Amino acid sequence: MLDQVARTISRYRMLEAGQTIGIAVSGGADSVCLLHLLRELAPRWNLRFRVLHLNHKLRGQESNADARFVRGLAAEFGFECSLREVDLAATSGNLEEAAREARLAFFREQIRAGAADRVALGHTRSDQAETVLFRFLRGAGTAGLAGIRPVTRTGLIRPLIGVTRDEVEQYLREHGISWREDSTNRSLEFARNRIRHQLLPGLVREWNPAMVQALAHTADWAQAEEVYWEGELDRLVARLETAGHLSVQNDFVLLHTACLGQLPLAVTRRLVRYAMEMVKGDLAAVEFAHADAVLRLADSTEGHGRVQPPGLDIMRSFDWLRFAKPAAVPGLETRNYTFPVGFPAVFPIPGENFGISLELIEKPADQKPYEFVYNGRMVWVDQERLSGALTLRNWRPGDKYQPLGSGGELKIKSLFQEFRVPLWERRHWPVLTDGNSVVWARRFGAAVGVVARSESRRLLKIEEVGIGDGQPGVYKNDGAITVESPAGRFREF
Repeated sequence: MLDQVARTISRYRMLEAGQTIGIAVSGGADSVCLLHLLRELAPRWNLRFRVLHLNHKLRGQESNADARFVRGLAAEFGFECSLREVDLAATSGNLEEAAREARLAFFREQIRAGAADRVALGHTRSDQAETVLFRFLRGAGTAGLAGIRPVTRTGLIRPLIGVTRDEVEQYLREHGISWREDSTNRSLEFARNRIRHQLLPGLVREWNPAMVQALAHTADWAQAEEVYWEGELDRLVARLETAGHLSVQNDFVLLHTACLGQLPLAVTRRLVRYAMEMVKGDLAAVEFAHADAVLRLADSTEGHGRVQPPGLDIMRSFDWLRFAKPAAVPGLETRNYTFPVGFPAVFPIPGENFGISLELIEKPADQKPYEFVYNGRMVWVDQERLSGALTLRNWRPGDKYQPLGSGGELKIKSLFQEFRVPLWERRHWPVLTDGNSVVWARRFGAAVGVVARSESRRLLKIEEVGIGDGQPGVYKNDGAITVESPAGRFREF
């Protein structure tokens, strides 16, 4: 047993010399065996240990007795012990998942705090087989069939992943080591227990005596596939970002639909799952059907639509897919903003990473007429053609004006369609108004009646500038200005 566990540790490079290892000990056979084995193996890597135990408070006095048992083991071995309690009794939804998330949060906290370099868990080859079977029944792909990873990026290691539960219990009996039995492990209320006590033993009896080994081999195979694809996907993502077909932001991911149509199906599925995971943080509850629905959305001729897998809101607008977390529909109090205009000033647009700079200048004598043409970021308008009561605000339904170069007045909503502006970019779209008239709109340019001409003398320079965080407010060189923020509050600068 010691040699097998040592080989597993070496094969997956689980440990480095001199590390402090947190050992997750529930009191059950697997974790108790892990504690004893790592203690025996400690001199090979010069390891130090800390025992970690999370009391879920789900079994009353039985849970408390488990905690006392674990504390006694740590004291017997002279190891530091970190005990944590969390009451999950009132948890709604999947209790197993809630308990798992609570444990993982506890372990991650220990690593972040420097209390442990790695956290060792007691999952065995039997757990691996049960996990693969469970995920197969739920329709998982190769990522799901990879099962339990021997080593994770977050610092979790599983030294017992190469031995079965029967081998663990045999080792404990041979060495006279006691452990605690969790009464809930016998309850058929939980799906995993039904697999453990009913389905898997039936498959072993009636189909394949080596079923546990076969399922574990499936996991080994799938894990190797996933490692290969992770490297390939990293390279693909870098190429797509360079080409401007993929953009990973803090809160969302944008993916151009054209690139999906040019890639093999196996790659597009993984690319979609990558975008989902980048936004959601994991792929829990994300199934094959969800990724398939996104691909159908990308391939649709409609050019718009929405898919909402658990924890995600995926929208298509024109040629782009936007992967984001679900958010409440914003009301007008958080969507609308109004900035009375003063000069010079830079107005950060709420919720965006750019602002609108306004500057009033006398036209230079050498100004060329072609320099008045809107370049997509900057334009000049004739200040003397304005009434002076200017306002910068977001567009509103019904807004319309005649941009330079158009044959007549156009609705801004129609311009969104013409310029293929995705839906998610429109909410805070800035326009400059003179009284009730729109005289400029982002990307669409200045109104034909106010655009600067060769005879213009006083020019208003309107320019889109990057400002970093996109927080609401106004930056002004001199004087003071009152601003209506998106929340309706007033601030003075």
